[in-house]
Amino acid sequence: MKPRLLFATGNAGKLRELRVLVGDAVEVVSLKDLPPVPEPEEDGATFEANAVKKARAYSEATGLPALADDSGLCVDALDGRPGVLSARYAPGDDRARYEKLLAELAGVPDEKRTASFRCALALVTGKGEPRVEVGRCEGLILHAPKGTNGFGYDPVFQVEGEGGRSMAELAPEEKARVSHRARAFQLMRRHLLAL
Repeated sequence: MKPRLLFATGNAGKLRELRVLVGDAVEVVSLKDLPPVPEPEEDGATFEANAVKKARAYSEATGLPALADDSGLCVDALDGRPGVLSARYAPGDDRARYEKLLAELAGVPDEKRTASFRCALALVTGKGEPRVEVGRCEGLILHAPKGTNGFGYDPVFQVEGEGGRSMAELAPEEKARVSHRARAFQLMRRHLLAL
């Protein structure tokens, strides 16, 4: 019988990415496949701390090995903000958050608009210490949004090495190749296949 792994997400896109990565070697279930479990508060100071906290809480609640992620955007000119607060950077929707970011960067020259998307993945199996891997995607913050794909800060993040395109201008398969989450998944793959 193949091992089961809980991926602590309700995001169908993330779930699909993980299932492709592990293939038939692991049975991946999501939070939607299980009875409701209390959601842990994301109050860590780092992406890694939040991912470990979520993976540990869901593993303990379900008895399954659990994988959890925490991710966000870190802008160098803003001392790493929005960072772990990326999803809560401004009230409202994604547009409100990236508009706040653009307002804070008004007047900042292109060469100082460097940023990175970061994704921390944590695996808790109940045996030993959590495994943590971090993927990064480097780029720049644009002066105005471009593109209609993706979500979050994608329209204002110009991906390094992608011809000046924003993350929101990349096709889904291109994003899956270069994103911070894809890179973290690749780093975590060996741990998942060893379950």
